[in-house]
Amino acid sequence: MSETEPSAFRDRSVSYLQVPAPDPERVADFYAAVFGWRTEERPHGWSFSDGSGHVIGHFRSEASSAGELGVRPYVYVDDLDAALGRVREHGGEVVQAPYPEGDLTIATFRDPAGNVVGAWQRS
Repeated sequence: MSETEPSAFRDRSVSYLQVPAPDPERVADFYAAVFGWRTEERPHGWSFSDGSGHVIGHFRSEASSAGELGVRPYVYVDDLDAALGRVREHGGEVVQAPYPEGDLTIATFRDPAGNVVGAWQRS
């Protein structure tokens, strides 16, 4: 693999996530539609890689939803309003509407499995 190719194998970086999903296929479809994640059904379940190619993971049917109390990942997007529109369109709901924080705009949403995830953009 070349130095410029995206990789989950980066020293000291978050590179793997397990996302709780009672219906892994539905949640995989949600993240593919909202953020363009590449998803694939494999013998051990549904896997994904994020839009950057730096984070990989699995949608886990046996895991409980993180809800609002668990570790909350934030996904960077170029257009937060458009991303939240796709969240609503594909079965998610906005939990906290966009708000400014310094030179950022941040929001949170609930995916179809009940996990609360953040999204943010530069203002």
